[in-house]
Amino acid sequence: MKTREVVLVRRPVGLPKVEDFALREVELPAPSEGEVLVENLSLSVDPYMRGRMIDRRSYTSPFQVDEALTGGAIGRVAQSNHPDFAVGDHVESHLGWREAFVSGARGLRKLGELRAPPSAYLGVLGMPGKTAYVGLLDVGALQEGERVFVSGAAGAVGSAVGQIAKIKGCTVVGSAGSPAKVRHLMDDLGFDHAFDYHEGNLEKHIFAGSPQGVDVYFDNVGGDHLQAALNCMRPGGRIALCGAISQYNATAPVPGPSNLAIAIGLGLTIKGFIVSNFGERELDFARDMGAWIESGRLKYQETVVAGLDNMPQAFIGLFTGVNTGKMVVALS
Repeated sequence: MKTREVVLVRRPVGLPKVEDFALREVELPAPSEGEVLVENLSLSVDPYMRGRMIDRRSYTSPFQVDEALTGGAIGRVAQSNHPDFAVGDHVESHLGWREAFVSGARGLRKLGELRAPPSAYLGVLGMPGKTAYVGLLDVGALQEGERVFVSGAAGAVGSAVGQIAKIKGCTVVGSAGSPAKVRHLMDDLGFDHAFDYHEGNLEKHIFAGSPQGVDVYFDNVGGDHLQAALNCMRPGGRIALCGAISQYNATAPVPGPSNLAIAIGLGLTIKGFIVSNFGERELDFARDMGAWIESGRLKYQETVVAGLDNMPQAFIGLFTGVNTGKMVVALS
């Protein structure tokens, strides 16, 4: 069986370009004993993948040039020689950026009866949703009635953070990159205040939504957003460092916040985290997030790009503001 995969042909410098990637046709063998053939349905592109395109030591190994990339994927078993998987089963894997693959059971998670469309398990019911859940509730130690600021609030993680905070009875302020995204946060997701970060002073906008300051800042952006949030924090506040998308394509070192000393006097807690370190929260996350979605208390939006051919464009779009909610690539 012939299939296609996306290969990294050179390491991007600055904003990735389509020419940094290539489509390659490969021959898949028939599944041996204990293996399955999976045809992917939905593929994920995520900001963290940009870091893996740099040849440096990190919490996960870098992608290799001339090899297929990997990432979250939801697929359907097309052939099975494994007793635990039947043809038609939906599975989650980390073997995205390709149309199909043959694998043993390791690295595959059978989804069982779907509670939402398959793509949702790459977003609100998958890694981004869990990132929002543990980042806000565990790392941010959110308490009922507090004041929350989330940057990149119209993205897959940020939109879930804001809604979970509202469910917990908190005041929520969010930043986004366009007037349309601001309207989405306010009108569709129930944020108390949202603003376009291109327009004016960030601190002024944050205080407009939360005049008494911020108890929890969920940082998806870094840079000027982190600097502004530090100036708006309340005593004993917590900052959950999830991402720094404003810096991922930088070609030179980016200066850190010049006001970090504020954390001393205010007794702030600033903590970075990786969602894979919170495996013990998987059942709690699945229970709570599933219930909130089914009840209509938490909504989600996807930006869907069709076809493996457009996988690089979808990935690049994460850094140019194309997506609202989770960016996914749909395969027929």
